[in-house]
Amino acid sequence: MVDSTGLKVFGEGEWLETKHKINVKRKRWRKLHLGLDLVSGEIICSELTTDDVGDPTAVPDLLDQIDCPVAKFVADGAYDGAPTRDLLATRFGEIIKVIIPPPKTAVQSPQSAEDPTVRDRHIAEIEAKGRIAWQKSAGYNKRSRIETQMGRWKTVIGSKLKSRNFDNQTTEAKTGVRALNQMTDLGRPEFKRVA
Repeated sequence: MVDSTGLKVFGEGEWLETKHKINVKRKRWRKLHLGLDLVSGEIICSELTTDDVGDPTAVPDLLDQIDCPVAKFVADGAYDGAPTRDLLATRFGEIIKVIIPPPKTAVQSPQSAEDPTVRDRHIAEIEAKGRIAWQKSAGYNKRSRIETQMGRWKTVIGSKLKSRNFDNQTTEAKTGVRALNQMTDLGRPEFKRVA
């Protein structure tokens, strides 16, 4: 599961706004991209980027951090497109199951009648059964787990980065990932057969 969220940077603009009561025209943000392993609940990859980096652009750096086989890649519609799908097929082979919802205006490719792609099949199923039914049958509804992880991040770590320069902000994000993973390890139940 992959998703991203915005983190506010508390910089000099906010300081000026607080001290001198002037409105700052542009607030600064960073984008935190996280990859979650559904089985372990662990954050297995993370990347902090500037706010102008698109979600698909961060995928190669996220995939570089994964050192285990990947059977399924689930992301929101921001990751939809041939570059993401081609990269996943190159890295993990054609057997990887890619679950990315196409936009509402998506149309099937011209060769969909003879050789439909996974995306074409998703579009056809959405047209036939509806988006909610597709989400259930494809397993897209499990994406709520990464949304929950983002909520945990903003509740436990916070929605602001305290550091001022980008290298320190990256370290701060990596530290947050380690803290959440340790909390996950401590809080997961262990099941053992007794009889």
